[in-house]
Amino acid sequence: MNKPIILAATLAISATGTAVLADEIRVLNWQGYGTDLGWAVDAFSKSTGHTVIHEYFNSEQEMLTKLRTNPGAYDVVLINAAFTPQAQGEGLIGPVDAASIANLADVPENLKGNEDLNAGGALHGVPWTWGLTSFAVNTNEVDELPTSIEVFWDTAHEGKVSIRDDALEAVQFAAIATGQDINNITDLDAIEAKLSDLMPQIKTYWGSENDWNQFMAAGDLDVATFWSGSASRSMAAGLPVQFIVPQEGAIGWLDGLSIPSSSTKKEAAHQFINWMIDPEFYVKWAAEGAPASANAKAAAALPDDAFNKRVLGDPEVVARVQFQRPVSDENREKYLELWQSLKAAQ
Repeated sequence: MNKPIILAATLAISATGTAVLADEIRVLNWQGYGTDLGWAVDAFSKSTGHTVIHEYFNSEQEMLTKLRTNPGAYDVVLINAAFTPQAQGEGLIGPVDAASIANLADVPENLKGNEDLNAGGALHGVPWTWGLTSFAVNTNEVDELPTSIEVFWDTAHEGKVSIRDDALEAVQFAAIATGQDINNITDLDAIEAKLSDLMPQIKTYWGSENDWNQFMAAGDLDVATFWSGSASRSMAAGLPVQFIVPQEGAIGWLDGLSIPSSSTKKEAAHQFINWMIDPEFYVKWAAEGAPASANAKAAAALPDDAFNKRVLGDPEVVARVQFQRPVSDENREKYLELWQSLKAAQ
């Protein structure tokens, strides 16, 4: 008698509870940024039957180019909220079915309702992680923790200061220092003057987390701009540093997970995004050094001494954050020209 053959490895359970053929989904992201953690992918595959393949980009512009030139190649893409309206406007990503992402219920309304993630009047990016660009100090070199961004211009630290070699980040950093809205800069001359005054303080520019860690470990720097997620990893690794969110505020960023409009595996893509914002996934990732989760339930599940709960969980800190909005090509060119001119004159 012929018996039916059940191919368990090729079946998955859909959101409605019905069995469907398992898919291979392709994820486009920065390398090493959460979605490609081996244990996380394995857990997702074991639960759903779907397999996950990754491809990487090194800049937002490269990400957009990949989406434009490879229709149908990707099923999930990581997009910073400041770039989501552009991707939506070009038809590169489609609306997300919120009903298919159960964990979205635990994301606060202010993040779910983020104007840029809701480009075109519908949710086009599921809030995933967020963090700050602020600064950290070397506690072996700085006795009293500063509360103001003006520490960068303190001559006591001359020759032991660093900022990242990035035009937009430098301009927005100086905008905060001059009391301006990073998304509505009205006095570029003041920013140029502020950065010009900073140049004699700078020992070097950093370009990667590894560069930054090496400079701090060697005692070359007293104070340097840094990302909150990177700072949490540096502190966990034992570097003598402390992350600071000054009274003037900090630059905030929000990353979302989107589904390319050309994807043919949208159900599996929704399942993967749901796993990526699951508290079970996030708490384990956070122990390895993750950005802050957009999922409030996940954030609350962290230990009380966890960096993302202790520092970024403070409502007073969050109130000082200016979240990045889209920047026009014209302004990006202005900022790049200004930054290159300042460096050339140094």
